[in-house]
Amino acid sequence: MALKITVIGTGYLGATHAAAMAELGFEVLGLDVVPEKIEMLQRGEVPMYEPGLEELLRKHVAGIEGSSGRLRFTMDFAEVAEFGDIHFVCVNTPQKHGEYACDMSYVDAAFASLAPHLTGPALVVGKSTVPVGSADRLARTLTGLAPAGEDVELAWNPEFLREGFAVQDTLHPDRIVAGIRSERAEKLLREVYATPLSEGTPFVVTDFPTAELVKTAANSFLATKISFINAMAEVCEAGGGDVVKLAEAIGHDDRIGKKFLRAGIGFGGGCLPKDIRAFMARAGELGADQALTFLREIDSINMRRRGQMVEMTREALGGSSFLGKRIAVLGATFKPDSDDVRDSPALNVAGQIHLQGGQVTVYDPKGMDNARRLFPTLGYAETAVDAVRGAHAVLHLTEWREFRELDPAALGEVAADRVVLDGRNALDPSAWRAAGWTYRAMGRPTA
Repeated sequence: MALKITVIGTGYLGATHAAAMAELGFEVLGLDVVPEKIEMLQRGEVPMYEPGLEELLRKHVAGIEGSSGRLRFTMDFAEVAEFGDIHFVCVNTPQKHGEYACDMSYVDAAFASLAPHLTGPALVVGKSTVPVGSADRLARTLTGLAPAGEDVELAWNPEFLREGFAVQDTLHPDRIVAGIRSERAEKLLREVYATPLSEGTPFVVTDFPTAELVKTAANSFLATKISFINAMAEVCEAGGGDVVKLAEAIGHDDRIGKKFLRAGIGFGGGCLPKDIRAFMARAGELGADQALTFLREIDSINMRRRGQMVEMTREALGGSSFLGKRIAVLGATFKPDSDDVRDSPALNVAGQIHLQGGQVTVYDPKGMDNARRLFPTLGYAETAVDAVRGAHAVLHLTEWREFRELDPAALGEVAADRVVLDGRNALDPSAWRAAGWTYRAMGRPTA
């Protein structure tokens, strides 16, 4: 008999996972406790921008003409428990207010709501990013609260989605990690992921703690790489070097690699910053805080970049006040191909300049609505050209393809002054300089 799958939590991770499971041929029931979210998903609409996700959803949501009908949504935990053989828990684990630690309340609530309805054998699979040790505790919660007791098992299967590539990463993952305690759990997960496994995706079987640590270790390594090249940019600034050439040269070493070596205003978003902070907090609880003290410096380098971008802008405008200066900011999201503005370095820089008296106008291809909600006092333009019109400086802060393809000469016609600061080292300096712009980027020579 074909496996039936449920997905608890239909945010970024859950909505993508549910649609992908339907695409892989499973009957899927998604659950959320927010009625507006469920109503949207039932119409085949997603509450966030993610390339290809809405199309995938519409292909499978029941009630949409021409769909497979394999994907439905509910708010009822009893219905989920009765329907599913495997229950994926995909709820959010944000940073706690006022501290570094991870807020487990959504995960705990999902387990507490599901378990009492599990009257027969089931596999519950955690996908949320949690502090090491959580799975062991949650396994005890499950067997304690579920009427089926020991017949309800837990597995931990961390997600490795990149925003902008989430559909691809779910259907064709670069690895599948399964923290399991039985052959049955492994067999069921291999069945779920049979298609990617047949394509050659590695399947890494671990214990619970290792599976929990894989995600935070991966994000910590990526954050370290980004902050490393940003630290090199600071040294290049001081010593007159070119961080782009430096990154190119060290990137040819295959032990280091080219990826994540573009200096700029640093990382943001809903994952990297909160994950490395939660990792530090958990290491402290375990008495291993010294092992991760370097992450505090990684975080510090990253946050420092934002202030340095503000100061570089001030210098480019003559070194005194932002009062009376118009600043165009290209980019609001924390990365391209997303509408996510959580902890966005671009918006942080825009907000700091605005607070210091600058007239800031922001344009982003997808993040405008979310940016307006978060920073209602900033100015917003409908196009890049409108944002640049009358500006004394242009800041490139999110590396959307649209911005790389802008015509510097045409923008020069509408700007008050041809000054561009590339906070992502992604524009072509020679093309901008040829069009009469003063081009500046972090860690690069001025000429």
